[in-house]
Amino acid sequence: MPSVPTAASTSTASADSPVVKQPPAADRVYGFVKQGVLERRYEGGTLLTEGELAEAVGVSRTPVREALLRLEVEGLIKLYPKKGALVLPVSAQEIADVVETRQLVEEHAVRKVVPASPRLIARLEELLAQQKAQAAAGDLAGAAVTDRCFHAEIVRSGGNEILSRLYDQLRDRQLRMGVAVMHAHPDRITKTLVEHEQILQALRSGDAEAAVNFVHRHVSWFSHLARGEVR
Repeated sequence: MPSVPTAASTSTASADSPVVKQPPAADRVYGFVKQGVLERRYEGGTLLTEGELAEAVGVSRTPVREALLRLEVEGLIKLYPKKGALVLPVSAQEIADVVETRQLVEEHAVRKVVPASPRLIARLEELLAQQKAQAAAGDLAGAAVTDRCFHAEIVRSGGNEILSRLYDQLRDRQLRMGVAVMHAHPDRITKTLVEHEQILQALRSGDAEAAVNFVHRHVSWFSHLARGEVR
Protein backbone atom coordinates (compact mmCIF):
# COMPACT_ATOMS: atom_id res chain seq x y z
CA MET A 1 0.00 0.00 0.00
CA PRO A 2 1.40 3.45 -0.85
CA SER A 3 2.55 5.48 2.12
CA VAL A 4 0.42 8.44 3.10
CA PRO A 5 2.27 11.79 2.81
CA THR A 6 2.41 13.99 5.88
CA ALA A 7 0.32 17.13 6.30
CA ALA A 8 2.69 18.65 8.84
CA SER A 9 3.48 22.32 8.43
CA THR A 10 6.85 23.19 6.90
CA SER A 11 7.34 26.13 9.24
CA THR A 12 6.73 26.95 12.90
CA ALA A 13 5.42 30.31 14.09
CA SER A 14 7.88 32.32 16.15
CA ALA A 15 7.09 33.59 19.63
CA ASP A 16 6.33 37.02 18.17
CA SER A 17 4.05 35.70 15.42
CA PRO A 18 0.27 35.75 15.89
CA VAL A 19 -1.30 32.35 16.43
CA VAL A 20 -3.26 31.30 13.35
CA LYS A 21 -6.40 29.38 14.22
CA GLN A 22 -6.55 26.09 12.33
CA PRO A 23 -9.70 24.86 10.60
CA PRO A 24 -11.67 22.10 12.36
CA ALA A 25 -9.94 18.73 12.32
CA ALA A 26 -12.49 17.12 10.00
CA ASP A 27 -12.07 19.96 7.50
CA ARG A 28 -8.30 19.50 7.54
CA VAL A 29 -8.60 15.79 6.82
CA TYR A 30 -11.21 16.45 4.13
CA GLY A 31 -8.99 18.96 2.35
CA PHE A 32 -5.89 16.79 2.70
CA VAL A 33 -7.48 13.67 1.22
CA LYS A 34 -9.44 15.51 -1.46
CA GLN A 35 -6.35 17.32 -2.70
CA GLY A 36 -4.50 14.02 -2.79
CA VAL A 37 -7.22 12.43 -4.91
CA LEU A 38 -7.58 15.37 -7.31
CA GLU A 39 -3.81 15.67 -7.79
CA ARG A 40 -3.48 11.87 -8.20
CA ARG A 41 -1.22 11.36 -5.20
CA TYR A 42 -3.88 8.80 -4.42
CA GLU A 43 -4.58 6.85 -7.59
CA GLY A 44 -7.87 5.05 -8.22
CA GLY A 45 -7.76 1.74 -6.38
CA THR A 46 -5.67 3.03 -3.45
CA LEU A 47 -6.92 1.89 -0.05
CA LEU A 48 -6.66 4.56 2.66
CA THR A 49 -6.92 3.64 6.34
CA GLU A 50 -8.21 5.80 9.17
CA GLY A 51 -5.04 5.24 11.18
CA GLU A 52 -2.69 6.38 8.42
CA LEU A 53 -4.74 9.49 7.68
CA ALA A 54 -5.08 10.37 11.36
CA GLU A 55 -1.30 10.15 11.77
CA ALA A 56 -0.59 12.10 8.57
CA VAL A 57 -2.85 15.01 9.50
CA GLY A 58 -2.20 14.84 13.24
CA VAL A 59 -5.76 14.22 14.43
CA SER A 60 -7.80 11.47 16.07
CA ARG A 61 -9.79 8.94 14.07
CA THR A 62 -13.16 10.57 14.76
CA PRO A 63 -12.67 13.57 12.41
CA VAL A 64 -11.14 11.20 9.83
CA ARG A 65 -14.39 9.22 9.75
CA GLU A 66 -16.40 12.43 9.35
CA ALA A 67 -14.20 13.62 6.48
CA LEU A 68 -14.34 10.27 4.69
CA LEU A 69 -18.14 10.24 4.89
CA ARG A 70 -18.21 13.63 3.12
CA LEU A 71 -15.86 12.38 0.43
CA GLU A 72 -17.97 9.28 -0.12
CA VAL A 73 -21.06 11.46 -0.69
CA GLU A 74 -19.05 13.37 -3.33
CA GLY A 75 -18.25 10.12 -5.14
CA LEU A 76 -14.49 10.23 -4.67
CA ILE A 77 -14.15 7.23 -2.34
CA LYS A 78 -16.01 4.13 -1.21
CA LEU A 79 -15.99 3.21 2.48
CA TYR A 80 -15.50 -0.40 3.55
CA PRO A 81 -16.12 -1.03 7.27
CA LYS A 82 -13.02 -2.22 9.18
CA LYS A 83 -10.92 -1.98 6.01
CA GLY A 84 -10.71 1.65 4.98
CA ALA A 85 -11.61 3.93 2.11
CA LEU A 86 -11.04 2.94 -1.50
CA VAL A 87 -10.24 5.76 -3.93
CA LEU A 88 -12.65 5.27 -6.82
CA PRO A 89 -11.20 5.21 -10.33
CA VAL A 90 -12.59 7.54 -12.99
CA SER A 91 -15.04 5.47 -15.05
CA ALA A 92 -15.74 5.70 -18.77
CA GLN A 93 -19.38 6.51 -17.96
CA GLU A 94 -18.37 9.38 -15.69
CA ILE A 95 -16.17 10.80 -18.45
CA ALA A 96 -18.99 10.52 -20.98
CA ASP A 97 -21.47 12.19 -18.62
CA VAL A 98 -19.14 15.08 -17.78
CA VAL A 99 -18.23 15.68 -21.43
CA GLU A 100 -21.88 15.67 -22.51
CA THR A 101 -22.79 18.17 -19.79
CA ARG A 102 -19.82 20.37 -20.64
CA GLN A 103 -20.76 20.47 -24.30
CA LEU A 104 -24.33 21.49 -23.56
CA VAL A 105 -23.35 24.23 -21.10
CA GLU A 106 -20.18 25.56 -22.73
CA GLU A 107 -21.47 25.72 -26.30
CA HIS A 108 -24.56 27.59 -25.13
CA ALA A 109 -22.48 29.98 -23.01
CA VAL A 110 -19.86 30.78 -25.63
CA ARG A 111 -22.57 31.69 -28.14
CA LYS A 112 -24.18 34.01 -25.59
CA VAL A 113 -20.99 35.93 -24.75
CA VAL A 114 -20.48 37.12 -28.34
CA PRO A 115 -19.73 39.98 -28.71
CA ALA A 116 -17.29 39.35 -25.86
CA SER A 117 -16.63 42.18 -23.42
CA PRO A 118 -13.10 43.64 -23.08
CA ARG A 119 -13.11 42.40 -19.48
CA LEU A 120 -13.73 38.80 -20.56
CA ILE A 121 -11.08 38.96 -23.29
CA ALA A 122 -8.53 40.38 -20.85
CA ARG A 123 -9.32 37.70 -18.25
CA LEU A 124 -9.00 34.87 -20.79
CA GLU A 125 -5.70 36.30 -22.02
CA GLU A 126 -4.47 36.37 -18.42
CA LEU A 127 -5.51 32.75 -17.80
CA LEU A 128 -3.95 31.56 -21.06
CA ALA A 129 -0.64 33.23 -20.17
CA GLN A 130 -0.80 31.63 -16.72
CA GLN A 131 -1.44 28.19 -18.20
CA LYS A 132 1.48 28.58 -20.61
CA ALA A 133 3.78 29.41 -17.69
CA GLN A 134 2.52 26.40 -15.71
CA ALA A 135 3.01 24.10 -18.69
CA ALA A 136 6.56 25.38 -19.19
CA ALA A 137 7.30 24.69 -15.51
CA GLY A 138 5.83 21.18 -15.71
CA ASP A 139 3.06 22.06 -13.23
CA LEU A 140 0.37 19.78 -14.68
CA ALA A 141 -1.94 20.03 -11.66
CA GLY A 142 -1.80 23.82 -11.80
CA ALA A 143 -2.37 23.80 -15.56
CA ALA A 144 -5.45 21.61 -15.07
CA VAL A 145 -6.88 24.09 -12.54
CA THR A 146 -6.24 27.02 -14.90
CA ASP A 147 -7.77 25.06 -17.77
CA ARG A 148 -10.97 24.71 -15.80
CA CYS A 149 -10.91 28.41 -14.86
CA PHE A 150 -10.60 29.38 -18.53
CA HIS A 151 -13.80 27.54 -19.44
CA ALA A 152 -15.63 28.54 -16.24
CA GLU A 153 -14.95 32.21 -16.99
CA ILE A 154 -16.79 31.89 -20.30
CA VAL A 155 -19.70 30.08 -18.65
CA ARG A 156 -20.05 32.72 -15.93
CA SER A 157 -19.95 35.48 -18.54
CA GLY A 158 -22.96 33.86 -20.23
CA GLY A 159 -25.09 35.41 -17.48
CA ASN A 160 -27.11 32.33 -16.50
CA GLU A 161 -26.56 31.75 -12.77
CA ILE A 162 -28.28 28.36 -12.77
CA LEU A 163 -26.02 27.05 -15.54
CA SER A 164 -23.01 28.54 -13.76
CA ARG A 165 -23.87 26.67 -10.56
CA LEU A 166 -24.43 23.46 -12.53
CA TYR A 167 -21.05 23.90 -14.18
CA ASP A 168 -19.37 24.54 -10.83
CA GLN A 169 -20.69 21.19 -9.59
CA LEU A 170 -18.49 19.52 -12.21
CA ARG A 171 -15.36 21.24 -10.85
CA ASP A 172 -13.80 18.36 -8.92
CA ARG A 173 -14.56 15.79 -11.59
CA GLN A 174 -13.09 18.06 -14.27
CA LEU A 175 -9.92 18.67 -12.27
CA ARG A 176 -9.41 15.00 -11.51
CA MET A 177 -9.89 13.93 -15.12
CA GLY A 178 -7.84 16.82 -16.44
CA VAL A 179 -4.83 15.97 -14.27
CA ALA A 180 -5.16 12.28 -15.19
CA VAL A 181 -5.16 13.00 -18.91
CA MET A 182 -2.23 15.40 -18.69
CA HIS A 183 -0.15 12.86 -16.78
CA ALA A 184 -1.03 10.07 -19.22
CA HIS A 185 -0.48 12.32 -22.27
CA PRO A 186 1.85 15.20 -21.32
CA ASP A 187 2.01 16.32 -24.97
CA ARG A 188 -1.68 17.18 -24.75
CA ILE A 189 -1.00 20.42 -22.88
CA THR A 190 0.53 21.95 -26.01
CA LYS A 191 -2.60 21.14 -28.03
CA THR A 192 -4.79 22.49 -25.23
CA LEU A 193 -2.97 25.82 -25.33
CA VAL A 194 -3.43 26.03 -29.11
CA GLU A 195 -7.15 25.25 -28.80
CA HIS A 196 -7.62 27.83 -26.05
CA GLU A 197 -5.93 30.38 -28.31
CA GLN A 198 -8.36 29.46 -31.11
CA ILE A 199 -11.36 29.94 -28.82
CA LEU A 200 -9.98 33.25 -27.62
CA GLN A 201 -9.31 34.47 -31.17
CA ALA A 202 -12.85 33.58 -32.26
CA LEU A 203 -14.20 35.61 -29.33
CA ARG A 204 -11.93 38.53 -30.19
CA SER A 205 -13.25 38.54 -33.77
CA GLY A 206 -16.89 38.16 -32.67
CA ASP A 207 -17.36 34.89 -34.60
CA ALA A 208 -19.87 32.98 -32.49
CA GLU A 209 -20.11 29.93 -34.75
CA ALA A 210 -16.33 29.52 -34.91
CA ALA A 211 -16.14 29.81 -31.11
CA VAL A 212 -18.84 27.14 -30.69
CA ASN A 213 -17.05 24.83 -33.13
CA PHE A 214 -13.72 25.25 -31.38
CA VAL A 215 -15.29 24.56 -27.98
CA HIS A 216 -17.06 21.47 -29.33
CA ARG A 217 -13.88 20.03 -30.82
CA HIS A 218 -11.85 20.83 -27.73
CA VAL A 219 -14.25 19.11 -25.32
CA SER A 220 -15.02 16.18 -27.66
CA TRP A 221 -11.35 15.39 -28.10
CA PHE A 222 -11.05 15.04 -24.35
CA SER A 223 -13.74 12.39 -24.40
CA HIS A 224 -12.12 10.38 -27.18
CA LEU A 225 -8.73 10.46 -25.47
CA ALA A 226 -9.81 9.78 -21.92
CA ARG A 227 -12.35 7.02 -22.39
CA GLY A 228 -10.72 3.77 -21.42
CA GLU A 229 -7.33 5.35 -20.78
CA VAL A 230 -7.85 7.01 -17.41
CA ARG A 231 -6.97 4.64 -14.63
